[in-house]
Amino acid sequence: MYGWIWRHLPGNAWVRALISVVLILVVVYVLFQYVFPWAEPLLPFNDVTVNDQ
Repeated sequence: MYGWIWRHLPGNAWVRALISVVLILVVVYVLFQYVFPWAEPLLPFNDVTVNDQ
């Protein structure tokens, strides 16, 4: 998969590396801004039970 992406990016190795870094940053931004907040209510992380024993 990564090889396919690398072959289809324009430019020489430096331009491809820069575009790759920008693409990674965009994916991380989209995950933190949209995907994780949407999925948080669906996950059971806040269902904690503590007994008083």
